[in-house]
Amino acid sequence: MILGVPKELKERESRVALTPDVVKSLIASGYQVKVETDAGEKSFYTNEQYKTAGAEIVDKDNVYGSDVVLKVNAPQPAEISKMKKGATLISFMWAATNPELVEACKQAGINAFSMDAVPRISRAQKMDALSSQANLAGYKAVLMCADTIGKILPMMTTAAGTIRPSKVVIFGAGVAGLQAIATAKRLGAVVEVSDIRPETKEQVQSLGGKFIEVKGDDSIKIEGGYVKGVSEEFLKRQQELVAKHIREADIVITTALIPGKKAPLLVTEDMVKSMKNGSVILDMAVEQGGNVAGSELNKTIQKNGVTIIGESNIPSTLPMNASDLYAKNIQTLLLHLTTKDGFKWEMEEEITKGSLIVKSA
Repeated sequence: MILGVPKELKERESRVALTPDVVKSLIASGYQVKVETDAGEKSFYTNEQYKTAGAEIVDKDNVYGSDVVLKVNAPQPAEISKMKKGATLISFMWAATNPELVEACKQAGINAFSMDAVPRISRAQKMDALSSQANLAGYKAVLMCADTIGKILPMMTTAAGTIRPSKVVIFGAGVAGLQAIATAKRLGAVVEVSDIRPETKEQVQSLGGKFIEVKGDDSIKIEGGYVKGVSEEFLKRQQELVAKHIREADIVITTALIPGKKAPLLVTEDMVKSMKNGSVILDMAVEQGGNVAGSELNKTIQKNGVTIIGESNIPSTLPMNASDLYAKNIQTLLLHLTTKDGFKWEMEEEITKGSLIVKSA
């Protein structure tokens, strides 16, 4: 089976689907690997490193002729048109909000597995690319805010006086949020956290964060560890409770996403106006509509003296680690779905059934 790794075409993308170490491991397992020229360049992996690992360096047209095309981002129409009938795509697809992509794969007669659809079960943890990338994003989000704000995060006692620690408020205690809590605490900040799932309280407290508790209601729907739905009434109650905490915060980081839906608005325009001059907000949900009123995709703006960061692809700012973890995720899924000679197509198996988006005739 020939695996193809194209260069990512999405703007602001620095990751690559396979790293040289993972290529070497897959070749040892009996697969052949073709890597497009300079596919790993932005992740600091050279063509020579891929050659040493055993990959063949090819041009764009050749790489899409592989049996399996491995990508980070969902393919563009031009990429799908280059794939051969019966070939298989493995990448992030976000199929629930990208029906045109699903239809394009069907029309092209290719199979497609989506990394964001891998079920959240214990035996699929090593394939969980959402978590591996979110973990890095939560870490880097705190560093981005710390680099932007005009003060330090820890308490510091000096001969000239004592500097009080910065206060960080984090919305969402999922993978990204928990890593953000841990990172902010390591940097010495006071951390407060809001999450609509009461079971996250213990995790937040174990990391040294203070849990802002909002009484839940029947509108909250959670499936597979994700919040699938919440009422406007609950969001309003949450906003009222956290408004005071936001007003006193130096840094606010929002991480709340609802799969297949627009991100919930958590920080209103009035809340932004209430914040101290010089404070910073980072909206990690900006690509899905944003948790913060006024945040702009891939822009850092200022409103009422508050800096709002809207970076859509934070993992890509750490391309070496992000690519390495993603490559291991995709390798584990690939080895689960295939042998070196082809796909197993175990259609009732949970991981196959969950991640398979399109099956050609």
